Amino acid sequence: RWADVMSGADPGSLPVVEFDTDDDATIFYTSGTTGFPKGAQLTHRGSIANIYNIVVMTTAVAMSEQKAIAAGDIPAPTGPAPVALPPSFMAPTPLFHVTACNCILHPATASGAKVVLMYKWDAGRALELIERERVTNFSGVPTMSREMLLHPDWSKRDTSSLIGMGGGGAALQPDLVHKIAGALKGGQPSTGYGMTETHGIITANSARWFIAKPESCGPLVPTLEGKLVDEDGNDLPRDPNTVGVLCVRGSVVIKGYLNRAEATADSIRDGWLNTGDIARIDEDGFVYIVDRAKDMVIRGGENVYCSEVETAIYNHDAIAEACVFGIPDDRLGEAVAAVIVLRPGRSMSDVELRDFLAGKIASFKIPSTIWFRDEPIPRNASGKFLKRELRKEITGE
Repeated sequence: RWADVMSGADPGSLPVVEFDTDDDATIFYTSGTTGFPKGAQLTHRGSIANIYNIVVMTTAVAMSEQKAIAAGDIPAPTGPAPVALPPSFMAPTPLFHVTACNCILHPATASGAKVVLMYKWDAGRALELIERERVTNFSGVPTMSREMLLHPDWSKRDTSSLIGMGGGGAALQPDLVHKIAGALKGGQPSTGYGMTETHGIITANSARWFIAKPESCGPLVPTLEGKLVDEDGNDLPRDPNTVGVLCVRGSVVIKGYLNRAEATADSIRDGWLNTGDIARIDEDGFVYIVDRAKDMVIRGGENVYCSEVETAIYNHDAIAEACVFGIPDDRLGEAVAAVIVLRPGRSMSDVELRDFLAGKIASFKIPSTIWFRDEPIPRNASGKFLKRELRKEITGE
């Protein structure tokens, strides 16, 4: 416990250190899911701005909900008023990633909230801790939320303390958003989209806005402005139907990559950070991440967004995990492939899965190659699928 660590500390013995707000505060290494990890230089200014963004976005949602109830736009909650609990955040991912450190630990430290840590991920153990520690907010990758909802202990454990459940690291599929909304007794689903390179969140979506727009990761945080560019870096018009690479600029963008001047210059130009994510922005300013640019499969000249295919696959109730990526194809250049983990006791063939997807997505997007595996799909420490390693494991390339 933190109290045990500090009990013998003497603040007077600590050295006085002078620093500037734009000095390096931490160096976090990127997850390396699409390449080799790089050391991102995070500053004091950016770290504080990220806390500010989280506080403002959270407060704005709460105030808007109360205003909508008062105006009669949405119904007031029924039944007895929930018991107010002190905020308690579960961090199921390691603190050496910005999600757990900057988006959970930092705001919790600023507000005096409790943080519940896990040595390693286990859905049953997480439910036990939520009940025991009266966790109010759970923030992990989508597969964690899905595993908890599917776990046999979900109905046995007291999860009534949860007022928020979701996270980031990957898109929450629309079916999962609605499952969370239906499963929580007095809470709402939430998500955040961000990067190591932005000290944390870029956008956030929660409560009724997330239910209304489950495919969106929400509007930009207050300290960021955004735009879409084409593959040559040219600005694209602000139109709900325009799809391009999302670039952001503001106080939470990192200084650069440690000892990687070329990589810094390639990613940050005139203060604009190229996220590498393909997105669109609707008329309300809500951002929709279509896919990672590096994850997109180009099949015979047609763009296939892996996240769209994964979302369609997750609509089948037999699916526990689904990972879609491209593999080399002599005729088409690339072909769409998928690795599937089924829920315990369920069975399915590749033909049955393709039949299920027919009519839900375009025929050229349906995986031509499907592998089923019993063991979980490999992930990095932050819970993201390691597509590069998975592709190499299966194809040898």
